[in-house]
Amino acid sequence: MNTLSRKPKQPQPTNKLKEVAMVFFKLGCFAFGGPAAHIAMMEDEIITKRKWMTRAHFLDLIGATNLIPGPNSTEMTMHCGHERAGSKGLFVAGIAFIIPAVIITALLAYLYVSYGELPEVAPFLFGIKPAVLAIIASAILKLGKKAIKTTDLVVIGILVLIAALLGVHEVLALLGAGVIGTLYFYLKSKTNTTKAIIPFPIVASSLLLKTPVFKVFLTFLKVGAILYGSGYVLFAYLDAELVTKGWLTRTELIDAIAVGQFTPGPVLSTATFIGYQLSGFGGALAATTGIFLPSFLFVLILNPFVSKMRSSKILSYFLDTVNVAAVAVMLSVLITMSIDTLTDWRAFVIAGISAFFIFSKWKISVMWLIAGGAILGYLLQLI
Repeated sequence: MNTLSRKPKQPQPTNKLKEVAMVFFKLGCFAFGGPAAHIAMMEDEIITKRKWMTRAHFLDLIGATNLIPGPNSTEMTMHCGHERAGSKGLFVAGIAFIIPAVIITALLAYLYVSYGELPEVAPFLFGIKPAVLAIIASAILKLGKKAIKTTDLVVIGILVLIAALLGVHEVLALLGAGVIGTLYFYLKSKTNTTKAIIPFPIVASSLLLKTPVFKVFLTFLKVGAILYGSGYVLFAYLDAELVTKGWLTRTELIDAIAVGQFTPGPVLSTATFIGYQLSGFGGALAATTGIFLPSFLFVLILNPFVSKMRSSKILSYFLDTVNVAAVAVMLSVLITMSIDTLTDWRAFVIAGISAFFIFSKWKISVMWLIAGGAILGYLLQLI
C-alpha cells in the first residue's frame, strides 16, 4: 500500500467536543481567584498551550464580553468553546466549566442544611490567593503587549486604571473608554467608514413548570439576565430578591455568597447553594439553570459579531480602546488583590515562588501552581 497517498486525518467534531469538555472541566476544578484569574488561566491553556485562536482575537472576545451581563470568565469559556467546536462547543465548554463548582457547592449546601456549618477551608485559600496574583500578572503582560498598539491607547489605559482604582464601575469605565476612544480615533483619522450595529439582545425564556421550583428558576433567570459586576453586586441583587421577600435570612445569604467565593469556578455557583436551601436538589438545578442560561444565549448571539466588528474601521477603534480598558481593569484587580492578599511574610513567600515559576524558564502549569499554593499555604499556616 502506498502510504504517500494517504490523506492526513482531520480532527473530528466529536474529538473536538471531547477536547473542549476536558479542558474546561479541568479549568473548572482549579479556577480560583475570580474572573481575572480565570481568564488568565484560560489564556495560558487556550492560547499559549493549544493555540485555538490568536491572542488578538482572544483579547477582542474579552473586550466584547465585558460589555454584556453575566459572569465574564464563564462567558469567555463559551467563546473559546465556540472557536474550537462551533455552537455545540459553546455549550459544552460552558457546562464543563460550571459543573465542578455546581457539584462542590451542592455538596456544601447539603452539609450546611444538615449540620448548620461550613467546613474550614481558610488555610488552603490563604495559599491560593498569592499564587493567583502571579498568574494574573503573567496574563496582563501578554495581553497588554497585544492591546497597547499606540501611545494614545497607553494614555487611555492609564486613565481607565485610575478610574477603576477610584471605584468607577468597570462596565462604565469600559463603555466610557470605548465611546471616547472611538470618537477620538475617528476624528484623528478623518476617514468615513461603513456603518455597523452592536447587538444588545434581550433574552426571553420560560419554563413550563407549576411548582415552587419554577419561582426559583424565574428569580435567578432575572438576576442572570441583568447582572454586572462582582460578588458584592450579586449580594445586592439577591438581597433584594430573596431576603426582602423572606425567602432567606441575611446570614444565610452571606454564607451562600461565601461558598461561591471559596469554591472554584464562577461565583454564580452561589445560586446552586441557595436553590438547594429553598427547594432541595430541584431548587439547586432550577437556580443554577436560571442564572447561567442568559449567559449562554448572550454569547451565542454575540460571538459571530466580534469578527464583523473588527472588520469595521469605527468598531475596530471601539474594540481597540475597550481591549486596553479591559487590561487596565485586570491590572486594577491585580493591584487591589495584592493589597488585600500580601499582608504577611507567608503570602510574600508563596507569591514570590509562584512568580518565579510563572516567569522563569522552568515554567509549570497554572494548575500545579494553584495546587502547590494551597498546600504551601496550609503548611505555612502551621508555623
